[in-house]
Amino acid sequence: MTARPARAATPSLAAQRLRAQLLSGPPARTVAEVTGHLLAVQAQDPRGARLAVRARTSGLLAADVDRALTADRSVVVSWLNRGTLHLVLAEDYWWLHPLTTPQLVTGNTRRLAQEGVPPGHAERGVGVIQRSLAADGPLTRAELRDKIAAAGVRTQGQAIVHLLVLATLRGLIVRGPMRGAEQAFVLVRDWLGPPPRPMGRERALGLLARRYLAGHGPATDRDLAKWAGLPVGDARRGLVAIASGLAGRDDGLSSLAGPQETPRVPAVRLLGAFDPLLLGWASRELFLAPGAPVITSNGLFRPFVLIQGQGAALWTVTGGKVVTDPPRPLTAPERAALAAETADIERFLARPEGTAPP
Repeated sequence: MTARPARAATPSLAAQRLRAQLLSGPPARTVAEVTGHLLAVQAQDPRGARLAVRARTSGLLAADVDRALTADRSVVVSWLNRGTLHLVLAEDYWWLHPLTTPQLVTGNTRRLAQEGVPPGHAERGVGVIQRSLAADGPLTRAELRDKIAAAGVRTQGQAIVHLLVLATLRGLIVRGPMRGAEQAFVLVRDWLGPPPRPMGRERALGLLARRYLAGHGPATDRDLAKWAGLPVGDARRGLVAIASGLAGRDDGLSSLAGPQETPRVPAVRLLGAFDPLLLGWASRELFLAPGAPVITSNGLFRPFVLIQGQGAALWTVTGGKVVTDPPRPLTAPERAALAAETADIERFLARPEGTAPP
């Protein structure tokens, strides 16, 4: 009897997603390459966004993210998916903004009213933002707050945030260059130049689905809808639009067709707050170890240690040094990987004396 050749083992879902997330396999080379591959990196925690870039590249510094935001203008931060700040390629802003923000207007109007800003005052605030940035921009949130308050518009509490969100939803402003430790606001027209020809919604949904799967596949329509903050029906339409480019699977998940490198689960990775690995799908349970310390709570995502593909411990930076406490004795390869990750984070976050912290 002739023996059958051994069938290659199907990589686990976790291994495939870790590879899609650039957390295994060859690293990306630039800030723009990471951002473009993931399509959108949650960025309400500035250090967390920078650490997301670090985990997916080799040899970069936090200052390289600042340079991409400021000198290169290759990436910007804006309220997009789910009404949350995201780091995106400047070129992707033009189609992601009209696709993911219209449904946020109602909530913004409600929040402004709750903060004591009536519609007329909101309009006045947006006008101040436009004129100030045209005359004096880029400006920080504090500088814009003072100018808006001087015009008699309420800025206390979260009012200033929702006024800035309103100007953002209207396509007027984005967060662009770094000014010290803060990211300043700029007019879209000044920072990004004239807009390209508008993209039709059906084409944008297809592009969204393809780009999402490149950095998150395999995934379901519900995963895509949750991540983008869109109705499931829109996610399905996007996947149908690219159906010819999808791989045939038996598990109900969607992934892009084409040759796939066999992924391996990394021994240890240190990931920052709000890392995309925990924000890319409808459920994050796949990457959370049973009995591990609380990584996510009340909308906050803490820096965590990924051991054999699961978040198993927390880490912090104290006095410029990474401090962590793994939950179990590590193997020799795991100890070596932890030491390498620790040293790389300390290198990445280090800055010349007198410069602003990342």
